[in-house]
Amino acid sequence: MNDWNVVVTVYDGGYHPARRFLRRFGPVEQTEYFNILLMRVPHPRQLLELLLEEGERDPHGFAALARVMPIDAAFSFMSAAEFEETAKEVVAPWVPRLCGKRFHVRMHRRGFKGRMSSLDEERFLDTWLLEATEAAGDPARMAFEDPDLIIAVETMGPRAGVSIWSDEELKRFKLLHLD
Repeated sequence: MNDWNVVVTVYDGGYHPARRFLRRFGPVEQTEYFNILLMRVPHPRQLLELLLEEGERDPHGFAALARVMPIDAAFSFMSAAEFEETAKEVVAPWVPRLCGKRFHVRMHRRGFKGRMSSLDEERFLDTWLLEATEAAGDPARMAFEDPDLIIAVETMGPRAGVSIWSDEELKRFKLLHLD
């Protein structure tokens, strides 16, 4: 599935119950990465609410889900440099939302081992966004404890997805597990 918009991590032993549970919401595909599934749903953010509701009816299937990350925008890349250039374009519209806020970037990278570092890419985007908010006249600040916003980056080989989450959303949707 190359057009995924949700990344799901399942608990050990929960692979099959999670797939059965998630199929109600859209196509689910396995990946080459351990306990990682991909989905394509019409409204990725709405999926979190639907999972909470359905989890009450099917607690066994819901309990198999370790982490669910809806994606706001996705892109392909073939190198760390291409990732950085495209990621800047994708997150640039979020600069006004970040102005004056406390935030950080959290990346979950799968693939590109030895060719791209999650920590380096987090720092790159953090720095770029700090500079962009400063240029906009209302600098943001880095915060790992109690941030206002977190930008999530998920990669599956040469495909990346990004999303931005408020502290309210992070508290409400525990399945995001960003920190």
